[in-house]
Amino acid sequence: MTTDHGLRFCANLGWLFGEVPFEERFDAAAEAGFSAVEYASPYGRSPVELRRRLKDAGLRQVLINSPVGPPGTPTAAGTACLPDQVGEFRDGVTRALDYAVELECPLVHLRAGVRPPDVPRDTAFSRYVANVAWAGQLASGAGVRLVIEAVNARDVPGYLLQTQEQAAGVVAAVGSDQVGMLFDIYHCQMSQGDLTTRLEEFLPSIAHIQVADAPGRAEPGTGEIAWDFVFDRLRARGYPGWIGCEYRPANRTADGLGWLTRYAPEGNG
Repeated sequence: MTTDHGLRFCANLGWLFGEVPFEERFDAAAEAGFSAVEYASPYGRSPVELRRRLKDAGLRQVLINSPVGPPGTPTAAGTACLPDQVGEFRDGVTRALDYAVELECPLVHLRAGVRPPDVPRDTAFSRYVANVAWAGQLASGAGVRLVIEAVNARDVPGYLLQTQEQAAGVVAAVGSDQVGMLFDIYHCQMSQGDLTTRLEEFLPSIAHIQVADAPGRAEPGTGEIAWDFVFDRLRARGYPGWIGCEYRPANRTADGLGWLTRYAPEGNG
């Protein structure tokens, strides 16, 4: 889905079109006008099946996440910062890159994880940077770019990366074009605010953007964010990447897609 000003929006199938089973969301996204999708976890299905569904719906895959542990476990938000999970992290990255190559997906989001209370922050952060650097080297050989995301402390208490500055610092420390930022506008608003200043400051490092309004995390236009201004700034700066619609629809997904026309003219292109 591309606007007349060049902004490209993809549907997050983990969040949108929940009215139908996951397998039917590809067609639902295509019928709604999307040309690309993202979702966190492809790992419960074979890449052959997912590739077929993408092809049948005329979609491309933009983003997947690295594997995480089951809900309620210490690894549910990822393993990258956990000193005792290096092997699991590396296995997960290898698996994610295998899927990304099969799906022709250009981006893999590395989940940082929640720092255990008994692990000093410096120790967790050093392990995280080392793991991201290792993963970046592996991704280079696969032709895939990695992205990292700051997550607000209200939604995921203890998540290692909580500010855009921290994420940008990791990208700089790794020093590889193979690693960029995933700038989630909802998380930034919830934890820091000053959205457009941060978007413009870090745009050279941003490889992907996700949107949801705050504080309810529904579609743009349901909360406090001035989306006209945000999208205008992105257009003015010529942001070339995808914008993932990672929000919880207030009602039926299709009924709430009018925001694309309101805040991004000709939004169903």
